[in-house]
Formats: sequence, C-alpha cells, structure tokens
Amino acid sequence: MSQLPKKFEEFKNKYPDIFNAYEKLGESVHAAGPLDQKTRALIKIGLSAGAQLEGALHSHVRRALEAGVTKEEIYQAILLALPTIGFPSMMAALSWADDILQNK
Repeated sequence: MSQLPKKFEEFKNKYPDIFNAYEKLGESVHAAGPLDQKTRALIKIGLSAGAQLEGALHSHVRRALEAGVTKEEIYQAILLALPTIGFPSMMAALSWADDILQNK
C-alpha cells in the first residue's frame, strides 16, 4: 500500500495489538461475501463520501486505484451519492478524491 498518514503509523506502532485486531476485522468482513475487490473498494468510497470522512475517502481512493479501479469509476461512485447526501457533501467528496487523483 502507498505511504500511510503519520498519525496512522504512530497508532500502529504505539498500539500494535489493537492495530492487528482492527486489520483482522477488516480482512474478515472483506472475506464474508461474494463481492469482488473492485466492488468492495467502490462501496468503501461511497460510504466514506456519505459519512463525510475525508481521511477515509483519501485512503479508499488510494486502495481503489491499487485494486484497478479507474478514475472514472471513482468519480461515478461519488456522483452517485449526490441525490442521497446533497450537492455540497458530494462536492466535498469530489474535492477529497481529487487530492489523490490529481497526483496520479
């Protein structure tokens, strides 16, 4: 995975047992059903946009790119949030995606 945020690295180093349990939980939920990696990555982007979690959206955009999701697919996943979360929230999510995508 690409470079992790400094605070995340600090947490990982300070609380390795909690970090490992969190990672195991993530692995378990990803393995719990039939969705492929790209679909799961797009769902995570949608959830991050809807919850207005900037850091999570940054992380999930990076992971989506690593999973082979295209920029256009990422943008559409965020655009799909418009009727549900509203224009200002969707625009914020687009700007957060651009933080990552414009550097690629």
